[in-house]
Order: sequence, then C-alpha cells, then structure tokens
Amino acid sequence: MKLLTLIALIFSLTACSPPEPGTDEWYEEKYNEFLETIPNADLTFEEFKAILENPVYEEDNLNDNDKIANDTEKNMTLVTIQTSLGEIKLELNDDKAPITVENFKTIAASGYYEGTIFHRVINGFMVQGGGLTADMNNKSSETSPIQNEANNGLSNDRGTIAMARTGDPHSATSQFFINHKDNGFLNHTGENLQGWGYAVFGAVTEGMDVVDQIADVATGNVGPYQDVPLEVITIESVTISE
Repeated sequence: MKLLTLIALIFSLTACSPPEPGTDEWYEEKYNEFLETIPNADLTFEEFKAILENPVYEEDNLNDNDKIANDTEKNMTLVTIQTSLGEIKLELNDDKAPITVENFKTIAASGYYEGTIFHRVINGFMVQGGGLTADMNNKSSETSPIQNEANNGLSNDRGTIAMARTGDPHSATSQFFINHKDNGFLNHTGENLQGWGYAVFGAVTEGMDVVDQIADVATGNVGPYQDVPLEVITIESVTISE
C-alpha cells in the first residue's frame, strides 16, 4: 500500500516546463520534485527511477510486509449492488477467497438477492443484508453452508465485504456485511471456535457514500430483530461481471 501511494505521488508531480519524458533530465526533475514533497523519503535516485520504469515489483523481490500486486493481474470479480439508496461497486477477491466468491456469485446469479434488505445496521460497525425480506421473513438461499475462509489474510477493514454467520464458524450461506470501520476484532486469529473470525472476500471500490448513508439511518427493534433500519433499504439487484 505504501508503494502504491508512493507511485501515485510520483505520477502526480508535474513541472512547469517538463523535459521530454524518459530522459535523464526528466528523471532528475521528477526526483527533485518528489524530495520537495517528501523530504525525509528514504529513496535513492536509482530506486526512484526503477519505480517509474517498472512500478510493479515481482513478488520475490519484496518481503512479506511490502508485497504489492498488480490489480490488472489479480483474479477479481466485479460486482454492482443496486440498493434503494444508490449503487455500491465491489471487487471480489477470487484468489484469496475462491469458495466464498463462487458461493456469492452463484447466489447472485440465481436472482436471490433481489428484494432482500439490509436488515441489521450499526453505525460505526457494519451494515448487514442478503437474508431477509422487507416483512422481516428469512429467505432461504437453498445453498449449503460454506467453509470459512477468514484465514486468507484479508482483514475486516472499512469498506471490505465479509460473510455473516452463526456461532458455527462454517455456517455462512447468503448473508454478508460491509464493514463501516476497521473491525480488527473480527479477523481470524486461530482455527478454533473463538478464533476463526469472519471471512473477508472483497472490498468496495465505489459507493462508500451509499454505505455511509445506510449506516446513518434510524434503527429500532422489529420483533426479535435489533438494529433494524426503520426505513426499508432494499437490494434491488446484484450484477456480476468478470
């Protein structure tokens, strides 16, 4: 993430009368501009030039804390959730959560999510949906529970989507939630009842403002359910594109 931010900074720097891109003068000018922006950066001219020439390192050249991936090479599924409050776009990580993503795609393709609602909303925590109808009846996805993939290294950070489940770690079917803030306590810590955590399988790329709107609605109790939005928030469609 640090390297991606660095690359974005580098390419955003401009000069009033830039020399021809790719020349030594151009690299030197960009390097000087970069140092003016981040004077304490621990980056030599040679390293800076290498980033501009080849912004994505091979995985073997990075340690575990600095690994980055080229988004164009990731196996990602693009999803659009159309809600009654607006559109939420996500990228689902097929590589890190293949079972969970395939399950979500199968259920979405069946049309199951259409007409379900966001039935549990806690501002500053998460928004949950994909299992109940507007009259607060459970809607069966007619699919079997899936293996919990929370041990895939993905964290429950703000804007990520994860599977909801019961107390059984491997009980997720259709319900999902979008983290409204960083919820590290939901992450996997061990392959036991207390430590399995909740499986993240993607992240919002556009529409966090819609998630914020959902999180901000008034909620109350409806029958046995708590934190139910008093305004019905419907999932109108879920569209999958590879």
